[in-house]
Amino acid sequence: MSIGIWQIAIVVILVVLLFGRGKISSLMGDVAKGIKSFKKGMASDVTDDNEPKNISENNKDTNNPNDKE
Repeated sequence: MSIGIWQIAIVVILVVLLFGRGKISSLMGDVAKGIKSFKKGMASDVTDDNEPKNISENNKDTNNPNDKE
């Protein structure tokens, strides 16, 4: 048994009646804010990958008198 267009229409009408248009639109706005903040967080993680991960890589760039080459 598959879901028809009438079943989908009835579910949509019930959701609108239960929650109202204002509640649904504010919920969608919150979802959009969450997606934007997730993308922003992912973008900041990508830029952090270019930095050295361990201390030994940082010490090679400085003139440390204790380094023996």
